[in-house]
Amino acid sequence: MGKTEGKKPVWDMFIQTVKKEVVPAIGCTEPISLAYAAALGVQYLKKPVERIESRVSANLLKNGMGVTVPGTGMTGLLIAVAVGAIGGDPKKKHEVLKNVTGEQVAAGKKMLVQNKVKLTVADVPNILYAEVTVFYKDEYVRVCIADNHTNVIRIIKNDSILFEHNETKNNAVDTTEKLLFQGIRAKEVFDFSVQVPLEEIAFIVEAGQMNTSLSKSGMEGDYGLRIGAMLQRQIESGLISENLLTLILMRTAAASDARMGGASLPAMTNSGSGNQGIAATMPVMVVAEYLQVKQEDVARALMLSHLMAIYIHDKLPKLSALCAVTTASMGAAAGMAWLFKRDFETVSMAISNMIGDVAGMICDGASNSCAMKVSTAAASAYKAVLLAMEGTRVSGSEGIVDDELDQSIINIGQIASKGMLQTDQQILEIMLSKIAI
Repeated sequence: MGKTEGKKPVWDMFIQTVKKEVVPAIGCTEPISLAYAAALGVQYLKKPVERIESRVSANLLKNGMGVTVPGTGMTGLLIAVAVGAIGGDPKKKHEVLKNVTGEQVAAGKKMLVQNKVKLTVADVPNILYAEVTVFYKDEYVRVCIADNHTNVIRIIKNDSILFEHNETKNNAVDTTEKLLFQGIRAKEVFDFSVQVPLEEIAFIVEAGQMNTSLSKSGMEGDYGLRIGAMLQRQIESGLISENLLTLILMRTAAASDARMGGASLPAMTNSGSGNQGIAATMPVMVVAEYLQVKQEDVARALMLSHLMAIYIHDKLPKLSALCAVTTASMGAAAGMAWLFKRDFETVSMAISNMIGDVAGMICDGASNSCAMKVSTAAASAYKAVLLAMEGTRVSGSEGIVDDELDQSIINIGQIASKGMLQTDQQILEIMLSKIAI
């Protein structure tokens, strides 16, 4: 007890952070954010919604325009906000659409046909911003969300402010956990994950169970690009072999296929993203099953993966031009490396190898193609681990990689928050030119 007593405040913070950032969500979190705002607005309106006006930040639009909304068979933010207003349950937050019925979906689609749902881009400094105004005759309720997908900052009803919270970030770099992680190093994340009493982190096993179920659904259903199912067919045809790498790719991609393709099963998220949660979970689960490790090791590897992913993502904006499944997969590399070798040096080398490989993959919005990026990052993670197991790592004299792991992680954050701003703007311009809102 004496060895861990002084660590307890930091360890408690780690647990609280994981419980906050690793939560279930049904559907892509950007459309779900808008659906949640709509459902909350109708709750305060206390009348059946007749029309809806919504405004979103450009980055939220980018991440929401191409994904299938669960239970609707349609893509984009308009159907999400309509169905959220008609049938959403705001108490469920990230799972706001969990109990939506077919009749409610049909009513939402009818509102779209009748042109009763409007969407515009908001000129706001917040990278993540969603605003929904629901109307019944001359009455209205406006709900504003900023910085995090369910972080309500303002509720207005008929010109009266019901709730207001002004502590929004209003800048390009989200700092949600910045003060909590100040002074923390990757080694502390590792030590916590492998030393903390098991009963305190047993809850993380649910991430493995939930995302495994989503992966099975992706293998069996007709979702997205069906990358997981395609890999299975090619194994059967003999074009590729069944081995640990292909199992990691297949099962990780299948979960993303299902999530982006509109499956109604929840994904366990990481840092506000289902794909990041999948990327941090599935490679670890596949390796754990392959090695047939005990349940305690599964829990510790999942905790190391998810907490390391959060720790790295802490240096990034909430939404940016950098695809964050790469940083989530760095968490997976840590978890896999520990399952194989059980030491921090291998974990550190594996993450460094990934930084030297896929750091800089662009995010061009959430869509079915996210499953491609998820599988690419998973492959990079496994390759990085194999190199690390042989004592090989990208050196500190190469590119953005530093001899110190924590400095390499800081370097990624600088690239995402500073160096890729113009890239993000160019991506947004290209995507916005495709649609009329």
